[in-house]
Amino acid sequence: MAKEKAYNKNLVIVISTVAATGGLLFGFDTGVISGAIPFFQQDFQLSNSMIENITTAGLLGAVIGAFLTGRLSDIIGRKKTILAAAVIFVIGALWSGWSPSAHMLIFARFFIGFAIGISSFSVPLYIAEISPARMRGRLVSLFQLLITIGILVSYLSDLLFANNNNVESWRPMLYAGVVPGLILLIGMFFLPETPRWLMSKGRDEEGREILTRIEEPALIDEAIRQIKNEIEKDKNRPALREVFRPWLRTALLIAVGIMFFQQFVGINTVIYYSPKIFMIVGFEGARAGIWGSVSVGVVNVLFTILSLFLIDKIGRRKLYFIGVSGIVFSLLALGAVFAFHTVLGDMGKWMAIGFVWIYIAFFAISLGPLGWLIISEVFPLRVRGIGTSIGSLSNWLFNGVVAFTFFKIIKLFTVHGTGIITHERLYDPAVHGFVTKAVDNGNPAGAFWFYAVIGIIGLIWGYFYLPETKGVSLEKIEEHWRQGKKPRDLKE
Repeated sequence: MAKEKAYNKNLVIVISTVAATGGLLFGFDTGVISGAIPFFQQDFQLSNSMIENITTAGLLGAVIGAFLTGRLSDIIGRKKTILAAAVIFVIGALWSGWSPSAHMLIFARFFIGFAIGISSFSVPLYIAEISPARMRGRLVSLFQLLITIGILVSYLSDLLFANNNNVESWRPMLYAGVVPGLILLIGMFFLPETPRWLMSKGRDEEGREILTRIEEPALIDEAIRQIKNEIEKDKNRPALREVFRPWLRTALLIAVGIMFFQQFVGINTVIYYSPKIFMIVGFEGARAGIWGSVSVGVVNVLFTILSLFLIDKIGRRKLYFIGVSGIVFSLLALGAVFAFHTVLGDMGKWMAIGFVWIYIAFFAISLGPLGWLIISEVFPLRVRGIGTSIGSLSNWLFNGVVAFTFFKIIKLFTVHGTGIITHERLYDPAVHGFVTKAVDNGNPAGAFWFYAVIGIIGLIWGYFYLPETKGVSLEKIEEHWRQGKKPRDLKE
């Protein structure tokens, strides 16, 4: 029996790890744009506003992808949905690297966003439905770990291709996205569909067969009974209407709320614009900025690995409060560094990168994995595809707002005369060469303090609305909502 349990456990880990490579795709695309920005900004002579447009195009595509494919995953299955995302991503990566103009790059980034939106909800959903309750938190968090590894790999890839004397260095950076797309496509081809989805389509024998390979033998009959009971309860209710019924409003609020705070503490301002941020604070040249990004990627991966050991041990709520408190502290400190940069001098840039590391570390053990885990847990089977896609859609919508407004918020909160001036080596097409120009970047202090205030509000929200789902079966979570109980009363 012990040998069989070990085999089952290892098989689930293998399946979840392969599926979680969807996070690698997600993370690679999220990170690769940051290293490419300084180069295609010079290549196409673009303003910061146009850079925001290109960055946001991918996020808008992700919103639409998440919205359109929620119901699709309930119809054709979780596996086929993920395979579709991989195909779209490969095509989009080739299109992005080829783009002859900024406007074509916007369309390519919009297209590739579909794949990111699809994978961002379908991969955690797939893993949650194929995992035993006692391992679910750790296995779904593999998705977040692969996101962070994808981000780090994209930074290293950017560094490999970055050449300060070649403004087209961004093209091979974006072409490299074909690799994670192919990894996901090939890997998912060999994985099974989830037993929960199969049984919801009346394919009980196929569902049982897969359960015998991934679940402890003594728990198979009980797992099948719970799944069938859940399916029977929801059999004749329209899924789209059901997700907005009164008894599920709390679950919906949780899914949207946690994604709001995940994004509005400003995480992707660091991920997308970290080379620009490090250049503003005093690191010279695009390569130096990308090196700073690599260090951020390493911290992100290491602390996401730590979260895998913590999330099913100390629980979701404790991690949330520890992480968000640390995020607020580091944002306040980071704002102070930029506010007093003239006094701090050269020491300021090292303090800035130190507080960015602290910020990333606290995010990586809390909001990073918790956002995707929670949205995959709080909805019942009948509406899990749609509910999870709403959470994912919210993530990309908030992500897009943050990315689109970062430089605008910097400008809004910059007091006249406090902008940080940098001297950057830029390509000037008029002389067909590089010239050094003074650039007023504004002052990011107010933006970071703004995100800190959002984090404080997030602590208050979390006390009332974040449930403790550690070790709780998906069926028990559903019953909790049906009984109209408060989120913070949910216990193992």
